[in-house]
Amino acid sequence: QARGRPLVNLLPLASHERITAFLPLEKEQQGQFVFMSTAKGIVKKCSLEAFSRPRQSGLRALTLSEGDELVSAGMTQGDSDLLLFSCSGKSIRFAESDVRVMGRTARGVKGIALNPDQRLISMLVVDQNELDKTVLTATARGYGKRTVVNAFPRKRRGGQGVIAIQNGSRNGSLIGAVLTSSEDELMLLTDGGRLVRTGVDGISELGRNTQGVRLITLADGENLISLGLVVDSTDT
Repeated sequence: QARGRPLVNLLPLASHERITAFLPLEKEQQGQFVFMSTAKGIVKKCSLEAFSRPRQSGLRALTLSEGDELVSAGMTQGDSDLLLFSCSGKSIRFAESDVRVMGRTARGVKGIALNPDQRLISMLVVDQNELDKTVLTATARGYGKRTVVNAFPRKRRGGQGVIAIQNGSRNGSLIGAVLTSSEDELMLLTDGGRLVRTGVDGISELGRNTQGVRLITLADGENLISLGLVVDSTDT
């Protein structure tokens, strides 16, 4: 219950289901696409109009193979670029046009090639007016860096990608990536329940094949598990 009002069940979920992504929409949005990615590196592109007649029980947006799950969803313009990031510290950048528009029940196509012990952990949508931004990557041991978007070469989808950040014993696995501008602020969350807020402009801008700098000091056994940009309420 929030401020005396009962909570609303927005979507009835089965016992094995959980919400992994949500997209804010405006009524006048048309001609855009919903782009989805899964833990096994599968991507899918659907017309936004395919979701124009919602049902109380929800609409199927993606058919998943056994053991797979939706990781991320974003809105694309038709000429956007996609960057996929795996826990191994690798990333692939490809044009949205590499993926055809599919129906809601389709499984999708391979976005990035992963080893059996790897998983996709993040997807970024980069529009043509955002190519001057930087990609901030962060690892489980609290290290990270900013790298310019154009340092990630555009390839065809389905490859193994290039190194986004080194993930050796010092860094640990890649846990997240966000698209940033120098005026942004970042929230870092650890599995010890600590949350740290920091300015993006204080984080070094480095090349792809580097280890990065310390973002947060962790206790023994503590890991960084999540990061996200601080949203200014005046922009919404």
